[in-house]
Amino acid sequence: MKYEWLALAAAFLWAISSLISVKPARYLGPFAYSRWRMGCTAVMLTAMAAFTGGWSTVNSEHITPMMLSGLVGIFIGDTALFACMNRMGPRQAGLLFSCHAVFSGIIGYWLFSETWQGMELLGAILVFSGVVTAIFFGRKQSGKHEWESLQGKMAIGIGMGLLAGLCQALGGIIAKPVMLTSVDPIAASAIRMISAFVAHSLFYFSGSKQAKAKQKINLNIFAITALNGFLAMAVGMTLILYALQDGNVGMVALLSSTTPIMILPLLWFITKQRPNRYAWYGAILAVIGTGMIVL
Repeated sequence: MKYEWLALAAAFLWAISSLISVKPARYLGPFAYSRWRMGCTAVMLTAMAAFTGGWSTVNSEHITPMMLSGLVGIFIGDTALFACMNRMGPRQAGLLFSCHAVFSGIIGYWLFSETWQGMELLGAILVFSGVVTAIFFGRKQSGKHEWESLQGKMAIGIGMGLLAGLCQALGGIIAKPVMLTSVDPIAASAIRMISAFVAHSLFYFSGSKQAKAKQKINLNIFAITALNGFLAMAVGMTLILYALQDGNVGMVALLSSTTPIMILPLLWFITKQRPNRYAWYGAILAVIGTGMIVL
């Protein structure tokens, strides 16, 4: 399968998992939910890599960058994404997260002296315009579902969503050189996940109140969390690493940023409420803008 389809498949899985995440993330809190999710996924990926023989492809020089990628992209990025989702809902969180394609372009400019053309600059403007349109005007509708309601201050939610997008971009850029080697993507993904889970565990044992669960986990919440980890992390993030083997960071970021478009019909189906035209306009602008940046 070509990397374009791998990235699109990952985006679709992220769209499904973002909706699955709403209940357990609000039940446990972003830190506790991320910790349980990463723990489940780390076990899955470790077992998968052992079964396929992927661990034999990992060399010592692969470990440090993949650990750093996991700490930035998953430990910080995923936790920030769920903090944003708890405040703003899955649709708006997904739109903010889609800015990771813009960040990938900006970081590429700073690190690799890549030149910006007029269309790329216009694309960046379109992405942020789409996000602003969807957030500030997309919420204006009657009979809003609770997933569309704002919980707490909007500025904090926006900040968390942008932080998640930035960390996703950094995580992909850090992982890219390793994925150009013969390392097995499942084993590489397991290293990232184990690193993020260890960081979350250390934060929990530090005694921080932020790390503690809001409510005690039960079997139903655990099952949903494990399913989400399998879809989004064990499969979705591994597909992204496979895609990075053949595609450049910018193109993979573009295709995986189509998640907000995929969320809209799913959200419509689940909540029985059609997102208003501003939500559609904002999502479309965001994806068109990322296309202008990387193409």
